[in-house]
Order: sequence, then C-alpha cells, then structure tokens
Amino acid sequence: MGTELLAPLDLAFWHLESDAHPMHLGALAVFAPAPGVTPPHVLELLRTRAAAIPRLRMCVRDVLLPVGGAAWTVDKDFDVHRHVRRVAVDEGDFMAGATRLAGELMEQPLGRGLPPWQMYLIGGADDGPFAVLVKLHHALADGMRAVAIGAGIFDEIAATTARSAARGRPAVPPRSWLPDPREVAGMALGRIGEVGRALGVGASVVRAGRLDLRSTAFTAPSSGTRRLATADLDATALQRIRRAEGGTANDILLAVVAGALRRWMAERGEAPAGADPRALVPVSRRRPGGAVSGNRLSAYLLDLPVGAADPRERLRAVRAAMDRNKAAGPLKGAGAVAVLADQLHPLAHRFGAPLAANAARMLFDLLVTSVPLPRSALSLGGCPLSALYPMAPLARGQSLAVALSTYGGRVHVGLVADGKALPDLDRLAGAVEEEFEGLRELVTGGRVPVPVS
Repeated sequence: MGTELLAPLDLAFWHLESDAHPMHLGALAVFAPAPGVTPPHVLELLRTRAAAIPRLRMCVRDVLLPVGGAAWTVDKDFDVHRHVRRVAVDEGDFMAGATRLAGELMEQPLGRGLPPWQMYLIGGADDGPFAVLVKLHHALADGMRAVAIGAGIFDEIAATTARSAARGRPAVPPRSWLPDPREVAGMALGRIGEVGRALGVGASVVRAGRLDLRSTAFTAPSSGTRRLATADLDATALQRIRRAEGGTANDILLAVVAGALRRWMAERGEAPAGADPRALVPVSRRRPGGAVSGNRLSAYLLDLPVGAADPRERLRAVRAAMDRNKAAGPLKGAGAVAVLADQLHPLAHRFGAPLAANAARMLFDLLVTSVPLPRSALSLGGCPLSALYPMAPLARGQSLAVALSTYGGRVHVGLVADGKALPDLDRLAGAVEEEFEGLRELVTGGRVPVPVS
C-alpha cells in the first residue's frame, strides 16, 4: 500500500495535539439487542470489519522530505486487538453509564506510534442494548470521512467492503502523494489561486481577532478532563419549524443552541455576556466522488444571539448571519482559517502549532458542527442502530463543542465539555431539548413563550 504524505491540514491537526488537548473525533453509536447476538460475537465482528478497512492499518511516521513532513505508512505490526476492546457498564441506567464512560474514554489521547483510532464495545447484559464508541484522530478523518470510514463496520456497508476486498480492490485505498505529470500544470494554476485566497483569509483573520478575551464557562483553561452529554430532538418537528419559519434545518439548530445557552446561563445566575459568544461552524469542502484522503474543511464564524430574548428573533439573527456567510462562500472570511493551513510548509505546522492552538480563542468561543449520516437503516450483526451521537474535539482554552447528526427520524446531539469547567453539562443538554420544544410549540402550537431573562 506504500506511503502517503499527510495533507497540510492533516499535519496541522497532528501537531496541534497535546496530552491535555487530544485531537480526536468521536461517535457513540447505540444499538438495540437482537436475539442470539452476544457481546463476544459483536466484539469479534467489530475486529474483523475494522481490520478489513485499509485506512485503519495506517500510522504516521516522520519523513526526511519535505523537511518537517510526515506520511501515512502501513503498520507492519498491526494488531486489531490493540484497537478494539470491550468495557462493561455496571449502572442500571445503560445510557447514563455509557455516556459517562464514553466521556472518560474521550479524555485519553490516542497512541502516537500506532494507527490513531480506537473502538470500544460498551455493554452490560447479553440481552440488553450496547454501544460502540469510535475515536478517530482528526488527522485521519474530518466529519464526512469519519462517517465513510466508520460505516465499514455496519452490516449494509461491510458486505460491499468485503466484496471489493475479495476482488483485490481496497475499499479505501490511500492516495499517492506523487501527481500524474499531466496534472502538474492544473495543480500549479490551482495552487496560485489558493495562495491568493489564503492571503485574503489571513487579512480577515487579523481583522476578526479579539484582544478582549472574556472568561466564560465555555472558554476556561483546560483541566484535561472530558464530559459527554446527549440530547434528542424530533426531526419531523424540525422540518415543520423550517417550513413555517424558512431558512435551513441547520439555521434552526444553531438558533436552538443559542437559546439553550441562554437558558443554561440563566439557571447558573449568569447574565448574557455583553458580546454574544462566537461559534465556529465547520463547512466541508469535499466534493461528491472526490478523493477520500485529506481533511477538506473550511468554516463560518457566527455570533450566537444569546442576548436576544425572543426565539424568533434569535432564529432571524442566525438566518441573516448564515446567509451572509454563504453569500461570501466557504473560502472567504476569518472562518476559512483552515485554508491557510493548506498553504503552510510542514515546518510551520511542526513548530507553529502551539501558537496556532493558543490563538483559537481569539477567533471563536465554541464549535457547533453537523455531521451527515446515511439515510438508510443501519445495523451491526443484525442489531439495529438506534442512535448515533457525534463528538467534536475541544480547541485549546475552550470548554464546549456541540455536534449534531440526523438518523432514524431524530436529531442526535453530542455535547463534549471540559469536565471541570462544565460539571453541569447535563443541564445544558436538557436546555437544548427544552429550547427546541419551546420553539416547536411557538411555531406549530401557537404558544407565546415567556422570554428567558
């Protein structure tokens, strides 16, 4: 399978990591039991299917050229048992126990000398529900690529993967870093265009940077601990709200997050800050049918209207801001800071990562991201998938990341927080559900909500 240079943005994620700031994505997939399917059977199935995904056999090694670079290489000593393990949940409430345990497991950085991923089978009784926690380093996968890689464990996709492997064609082949000579001219022209865009983004970053860094619950020093909480929303109700109010489903969810933060801050006795918290909203630059390798990300910056008391006013503010972002495009504005990473030399990533990590707070306060999932029903060993909660990494100096995915008629929300800064994360998750329900009743039921002061 050879080697493959890490793309510039992948290299940036690799060097941004520290013990207190692990840079892995996560997902907690919850399955309903099926007759005759036992935990040992599921564990072996996970190991067999994970081992069949070529990308999961790759690890990162430094290279001589380019100076400061690194490459994906096949781990000749790959042992899937190092990566796929079983952990038990003792609590009577399975979801509460699985969520607590997943938060603890998300604290632990991935081993640097091994393929940077882990899977944990979380389960208790043989005839009860179980969960699979997947951890993938951000250098290995962005949200869409994580879905593509992780999908290989499901029954519906694994069969296709197995047939492809049997024909001798790996389902996820590594991309060679050596271009075809016929592509060189086109790449050069594209590179010139990208450098020009990067200069514009750089100027936007400087203008958007904030020197008056406020200390809030979700912008606190890191303790190295992680806590996970989940929320579930009705996807059908979401579409009803969208039809009634306009905008996109993502606009509505961003407005719900803003309202939930307002509710949560009020419960804590905190008045809304003078300036609304700023969210980084990632945007995929991956084209349909494009190459699997390499993170392809940009982002928008959005001031969450926490200061607005009326839910409809919050939604209008989000819609207007997102419309402006979309009109400018994902390659412009300070939120497109990832575009800069694609232009930097590997040495800049290797030695500049600490500076870049500390600068994150100057641009945004928290991350809110949506992860697309397949629309078809999924299962593992015949056990149907009932929910999948995505989890995003925390930037340095930040304490909260919110990720959302839609599956099976539900919007599943995964909230990841610094355990010391946000010990009441469960209340924020509850506020997400309450805010969504309040907006649903306001739009479809005619209720006039009492503003949260």
